[in-house]
Amino acid sequence: MTHPAVSPASSVSSAAHSGNTVPAIPLLINGEFVQSRSTVWRDIINPATQEVLARVPFATPEETDAAINAAHKAFQHWRKTPIGARARIFLRYQQLIRDNMKQLAAMLTAEQGKTLADAEGDIFRGLEVVEHAANIGNLQMGELANNVANGVDTYTLLQPIGVCAGITPFNFPAMIPLWMFPMAIACGNTFVLKPSEQDPMVTMRLVELALEAGVPAGVLNVVHGGEQVVNALCDHAHIRALSFVGSGRVGQHVYQRASLNGKRVQCMMAAKNHAVVMPDANRTQTINSLVGAAFGAAGQRCMAVSVAVLVGAAREWLPDLIDVARTLKVSAGTEAGTDIGPVISRTAADRVATLIERGVQQGARLELDGRNPQVPGYEKGNFFGPTLFSGVRPGMDIYEQEIFGPVLCVMEAENLAQAIALINASPYGNGTAIFTQSGAAARQFQEEIDVGQVGINVPIPVPVPLFSFTGSRGSKLGDLGPYGKQVISFYTQTKTVTQRWFDDSQAGAGVNTTIALK
Repeated sequence: MTHPAVSPASSVSSAAHSGNTVPAIPLLINGEFVQSRSTVWRDIINPATQEVLARVPFATPEETDAAINAAHKAFQHWRKTPIGARARIFLRYQQLIRDNMKQLAAMLTAEQGKTLADAEGDIFRGLEVVEHAANIGNLQMGELANNVANGVDTYTLLQPIGVCAGITPFNFPAMIPLWMFPMAIACGNTFVLKPSEQDPMVTMRLVELALEAGVPAGVLNVVHGGEQVVNALCDHAHIRALSFVGSGRVGQHVYQRASLNGKRVQCMMAAKNHAVVMPDANRTQTINSLVGAAFGAAGQRCMAVSVAVLVGAAREWLPDLIDVARTLKVSAGTEAGTDIGPVISRTAADRVATLIERGVQQGARLELDGRNPQVPGYEKGNFFGPTLFSGVRPGMDIYEQEIFGPVLCVMEAENLAQAIALINASPYGNGTAIFTQSGAAARQFQEEIDVGQVGINVPIPVPVPLFSFTGSRGSKLGDLGPYGKQVISFYTQTKTVTQRWFDDSQAGAGVNTTIALK
């Protein structure tokens, strides 16, 4: 779904910088923001300027244990907190997020690189989940069947399961943490969060606001780090469920390790999302939608459109697609009118450049080359302009791999059936879209496509929190998605109670040796 939440060790220092005056990001353990005693730290770098904004520690094993143990202890009282009291915390929390939206967006843009408008969108999509969590009184309801046998009632309870954990990526440092801990806590669980070590500042500010809203000490805890912390969350006996968003490689590791330790696990992972363009589609709206979905957020979205499949006469639209992509402005996210900000790091930029070069070597036609754009005032930034390949074929690295940069692959198909076969042959199933004015084509597409989230004239079909995120196949491990109704099942244990109350008239019923209730 994204590049790893666990980042390369090459960017990590083995000791604290002597005399460094940049802020040190704290841990949150049992309601207290504490400075780590770790000797391993990482710089948080503004990707547009290379300015060091802060330093984040890789938590020690003892600090990780302390956070998990605090959550375990807090669960004993939090699980008994009335559901209305839990809901009111999230009513306050959503208002605090709204009140601090501008500050949160500025912080997110500085450390992640998104435009300010896109940063606000990131926060808003997370805010929608917080609002959903405030409705927990209507969501965490069981079922009742009265008089299923003579005087017998059966009902279910949806009870919290215990300590839950979340591992989040760099590309949505507000939205994805807000997918996780609000719903888990609203269901009566406690939580340990490991944000991306590349951009944890906005996440920590959201955590501060959660405490201000009334989340009690120990109910929400935060640790930072890499592989060692991830493995600790997978292994610790107190953790009952783990949610992950990140790369396929790390997601598979997390799923296997945590599952073998008996935990519930959901992993949202890598993607290669196709958009099919039928010749009857609205030309202007479709091209604008493709360009926005392919190049927005510098392509660093798990739901980005990274492959456009032009069907039949729609193949003639390629020049228009290139012309619109050329109009996008590349600059720092803080600059007015910016459409594409930087990618997250030099390492990410090198990877994007390598894949572009490999695409050329493997025979794709580089119709629009976004490498080395001139960005006045931000010459050190990790920038790419919109990049577009045509003549892309299965087997090419730019098609098989998730590039996670502003790169669009254009392919062709003779008809809809051929386009569907192409998409279904891909191992990924995160999202897909079709652009058409034909109800018959749209219906055929939604029925035959083997992808978990489908857009019809909608390029990025991420559902609102009334529904769940339902990526499939190689893009997801685990059968329950984040937020929506599915996540209530993930964060609760269904307990079924069958009861009978006797009165004196039933005292002489005698012994029943059958399994049936009478």
